[in-house]
Amino acid sequence: MVIASDTSFLFALYGNDYHSGTATAWISDVTVPIRISILNDFELRNALRFSEFCRRMPPGDSASKLSLIENAITDGRLVLCKSNLSEILAEASRLSLAYTLTGGHRGFDILHVAAAKILGATHFLTFDANQKRLAEIEGLITPL
Repeated sequence: MVIASDTSFLFALYGNDYHSGTATAWISDVTVPIRISILNDFELRNALRFSEFCRRMPPGDSASKLSLIENAITDGRLVLCKSNLSEILAEASRLSLAYTLTGGHRGFDILHVAAAKILGATHFLTFDANQKRLAEIEGLITPL
């Protein structure tokens, strides 16, 4: 099992939103790490900072959440994979051409599915129903 995710799952796991309980419960039973792309890493870190900016979390909380992410990477629970952005964009372009007109997929959602495929994922974690459909069409298992 090779697990990748989109940022909605990671934010639920390391931030605080409606899906945090589900994300925490799901990950507690998993022993393999989650592979994250450079896109996940960027979007998650920015989302945490933006959440603090919007006052959805207290001042300084994003720094403590970012520290948890660093610890997860150091401990091997998250694996920040080196990936070729050109390969991800080529795969994302293929997915967009094949599915956006019929499925209405957003750009970053497509990028995360493309990155998961490039990273060799078999499983994809997301709380976004439309992104889940795209991942499933592309053969990824979506256990949430």
